[in-house]
Formats: sequence, C-alpha cells, structure tokens
Amino acid sequence: MKDDTLEINNKGLFSRLKKNILIFASVFGPATITAMSDNDASGVATYSVAGTRLGYPILFTLALAAILLAITQEMGMRLTLITRKSLADSIREIYGVKASLFIFASLFISNMGTIIAEFSAIKTTSTMFHLPAIPSIIFIVVATFFFVTKGNYKLTQSIMLIACLIYLTYIFSAFKAKPDWSLALSNIVYPHGVNFTKDYLREYLVIGISVLGTTITPWGQFFVSSFASDKKIELSNVKFSQFETYWGAFLTSFFAFFMIVATTATLFVHNITLTSGEQAALAIEPFAGKLAGTFFAVGILNAGFMGIVVVSLCTSYALSEFFGISGSLNTSYKQSKIFYTVFLLQLVFAAIVAMIPGVSLFQIAIITQSLNAMSLPLVFYYLIKLTNSKKIMGKYANNPFQKYFATICTIIIVIASVFAVVSTIHGALT
Repeated sequence: MKDDTLEINNKGLFSRLKKNILIFASVFGPATITAMSDNDASGVATYSVAGTRLGYPILFTLALAAILLAITQEMGMRLTLITRKSLADSIREIYGVKASLFIFASLFISNMGTIIAEFSAIKTTSTMFHLPAIPSIIFIVVATFFFVTKGNYKLTQSIMLIACLIYLTYIFSAFKAKPDWSLALSNIVYPHGVNFTKDYLREYLVIGISVLGTTITPWGQFFVSSFASDKKIELSNVKFSQFETYWGAFLTSFFAFFMIVATTATLFVHNITLTSGEQAALAIEPFAGKLAGTFFAVGILNAGFMGIVVVSLCTSYALSEFFGISGSLNTSYKQSKIFYTVFLLQLVFAAIVAMIPGVSLFQIAIITQSLNAMSLPLVFYYLIKLTNSKKIMGKYANNPFQKYFATICTIIIVIASVFAVVSTIHGALT
C-alpha cells in the first residue's frame, strides 16, 4: 500500500515538474535575450579592459552588477505582465506626451551612438578574419533587416537565442588561458590578490563604474518590457517570467566572468594594456593560443550583431509605444511601416557613419554615455513610481523591501552614471 502511494506521489511530482518546465519554456526568451545583449561589443570591450587593467578583483563588482540588473529588469517585466502594457506605454498614458518625447529623444540619440559602436566593432573584427569590412557591414544590414521583417516574433527570438549560445566561445578562451580558478572564484565574494595602491583604487572606481554602467542601460529597460509585451505572456505565468529575469541576469554575468578571466590570465599578469575588445582578441593569442584569440573575436562579432538587432528594435518599439503607433514583430511591413522603417534607417545611418574614415568613434561614445547618464535616472524614477503604485499594480506592487531596495539601487546607478560621464570626459581632456 505504501509503495502504491509513493508511486502515485512520484507520478504527481513528475507531472507538476513537467508542467512547470513547459510553462517556463513558453515564457522563456525576453529577459534572457535582453540581459545577454548587455554583453554587446561595447560591453565586451569594457569587460576586456577591466580584466586587463584590474585583474580578478573586478569580478566582485561584476557580481554586484548582476544583482542590480536582476532587480531592475524584474520590475520592468512585472509591470508589463500586470498592466498588459509596456513601460513606454505606461509612461505615455500616465505622464503624458511631453515626458514621452523627452525620454524618447534621449533614448534615440544614445541608441544611435551604441549601434554605431556595434558596427565599428564588426568593421574592426571582420578585418581580423581577412574579410572586407564594407561588404561585411552591408551584409549585416541586409541580413538583419530581412530576417526581422520577413519573420515574426518567434523566429526573431529563436535566432537571438541561438546567437546567445555563441557566447560559449568566451568559456573556451578562458580555459585556454589557464587562469588561477581559485583566485578568480574567491574574488566574486571579496576583492583581493593584488596590491591595492591609491592609483589602483582610483582606477578600480572608474572602471568598476563602467562595468556597472555597461550592464544596466536605459535601452535594456525598455526592450525587456516591449519584448515581453510582444510575446503576450499570460499573467498567471508571472512567477516564471520573474525567474527567467533572474536567470538572464546570472547568464550575462556568467559569460562576462569568462571574458574578464581570459584577459586577466593572459594580459593583466603580463602587464599588457589595451583599450578595446578587438585588441584583446589579438593580444591573448601569444599566451592562450591562436584558437583562443579567434574564439574571442567570434564572440565580439556575435556581440555586435546582437547589439545591433536589440538596440535598433528597442528604438522602434519605443517610438511605437510612446506615440501610439502600430508596431510589432508579429505584424507585416505593410501593417507596421513606421516601426520597420525606423528599424532600417537606424541600421543604414549607423553603418554609413561607421564606414567613414577618420570618424571619432571615441567622441560618439562620450556623447552616448552622457545621454545614458542623463536619461537613466528619469527612466528609473518612472519605473519605480509605477511599480510602487497599488492602484496600477494591485497586489503585485513593490513591497516595502522592494521599494526601498530599488530606490537604493537607483541611487547607486545614478551615482555610477555620473562618475562614468565625469571620468570619461576627464580622460578625454587629459
């Protein structure tokens, strides 16, 4: 009798587990793609420079960034599922067109700077594989526009999730570098293992803030909300979407961990400095082998592609939602002409700028970072205010812990953004 009861309980447990896995699979995608896209070409460059100049201790800041990313994007995901509206929709309806126009303007300009930087990375990295730069960029533009406009939400999500798998190349590069794994893992808990001089601490503060800033972005908040809204996830599955948000935050930091480990084990220990991810791909070859450098470069190309697609879509989504225009990946070009046209124009403009010889992409990065710093506090002000409202969120409103913790996180992000802008401008002037 006991055996029969145990068998029935096991069957019930297996049935519930199977059901939960299927539900999770049905909501999986938006948060993971958004979080992984934070590891775009600019992000790879930031993590590479961080590992090269600071070594393993920067992994402690990376762990903190992962927590902040999980908290903020969960708020945006929860807001969308409860209200059935994206963050941009909610801002427009509650705070009006003026607020929408201001936020969209800053978002559009900073997004364009980011997309230009992504194309620049593709241009530089393609030459490492002896591919003609201009044809490579043109191919990316045509292929990206084709699969986005001719497909649908499901196809776009599938392609982006496949692209996420290519980040596995960074794991290979890290293992080929033969790092001190015990030192790397222990630095996640507390920073140690280097000589903490005044100069090192000053640089740690500046670069650490950049690591935080490249992980948490305004476009990321709008994209995760819009992408989740386009997926039409049921309210009953909110817990599964929240779990995916935490999973996505872990995953993006997981791969960033290996980027930092690869550059620390090869470049930091040999006192080799660099200023970009592309340089890292070349510089680690003498220490970890040509294959490791090649995989690192492949990762940068993939990161640039993901950044181009996600950030461009973010702008198109934001335009549609801020101003009430039809726009969805599940609609045809004829049904959402403005949505897809804006997407294409971003690709074309950014590609043209990236191909112009002598263009100061560093100056573009300064302007982009400044605009991000100015728009991020406003975005989080609205996000926290909306998710705190019981009138809007009902029982899903932030509890006291979430309310105060999110506010503290926002203050940290604001301070980080200000320091990032100041340090970047100061570095450009000195």
